[in-house]
Amino acid sequence: MKKQVAALSLAGVMALSGVFVASVPAGATGEGPDYRGNETVQTQILHTYQEMADYLKTQDEKQKAMQLEVIGKTVKGRDVFLVKYITDKNNPTVLFLTQQHGNEQLTTEGALEFIKHLGTSKTKGLLEKVNILIVPMLNADGAMGDVNFSLDDYIATGRHLTRYNAVGTDLNRDHVDKLQPETQALHEKVLSKYSIDYMIDLHHQGTQSEVDGKLVSGSILYPTNDSVASEVVEKSKRLGAIVYHSVDSTGWGHIGKYDGGSALTIARNGIAKEYGIATLLFEMRGMSDHSSESAILGQKSNGYLIKQTITTLDATVRAIADGTIETVDASFWDTLPEQTSRSNGEADE
Repeated sequence: MKKQVAALSLAGVMALSGVFVASVPAGATGEGPDYRGNETVQTQILHTYQEMADYLKTQDEKQKAMQLEVIGKTVKGRDVFLVKYITDKNNPTVLFLTQQHGNEQLTTEGALEFIKHLGTSKTKGLLEKVNILIVPMLNADGAMGDVNFSLDDYIATGRHLTRYNAVGTDLNRDHVDKLQPETQALHEKVLSKYSIDYMIDLHHQGTQSEVDGKLVSGSILYPTNDSVASEVVEKSKRLGAIVYHSVDSTGWGHIGKYDGGSALTIARNGIAKEYGIATLLFEMRGMSDHSSESAILGQKSNGYLIKQTITTLDATVRAIADGTIETVDASFWDTLPEQTSRSNGEADE
């Protein structure tokens, strides 16, 4: 049943020339549906960790260009996967990272669909020009609610999903000390091993952020720590330009500038500083589960948020492959409004 539901939510997403976004009902983006205390928020339709692992193994068997690697284990012993498409080590390389926070899963759902997409003729020629690395569901223990603390106050029906890993650590605050096995696997087996040019760190934020009086479908931000090299920041801004224009051009995407911190413990900053990788944070609207009503969305929003992820990944890969990313005008950052919150709450990357 889960696979049927996922297929229906993504019907019409792919076009012969690549990814396109099917028509989205008016008001679907940004304006709802919020959780107001009397709806059911289902997590059963999301991939469990084991379903994701099985899906990746199936795609690995089907796709000649794909390689599946286990780069480490979570606190509770789950394999951490890396999906690789490496045709020429001299090609530019992009890394997509999802679910550092276990309760932010729709980006993983989009990444899994994109992986299947890469095995079709719709991406013919792309993989000869760009290397793609994908780490889906880095925080698998949090995604499965398999943690050493109570989730009794969480709202979703079905399994609970939490921001933190099994021992209560926020993995997106562990990119300096690297104390957790999930973070160690990412740094030792991916970031230190491969020559990566670009990285998009995909997250979800709360539901009440807005720009120009309209709730956003997501927000983006480049590295903001002063120690990050200026050329890396500029490269990151160009990466942001590709993402912004691809989503904004859909007619239903509404993107703001994220109000994020400058600490090096955050992936967006620390990875840019340590490895010289151009990084971009993309915060999609709404989480899959949380203890706060203002943080989560009903599953009726799943479709457009998954599509937003696929659009982002596809546009990025194409821009790197054809060189557009080297010349794109990033001046939109100068006028991109910083989002504010209707509820006075803070998004937390």
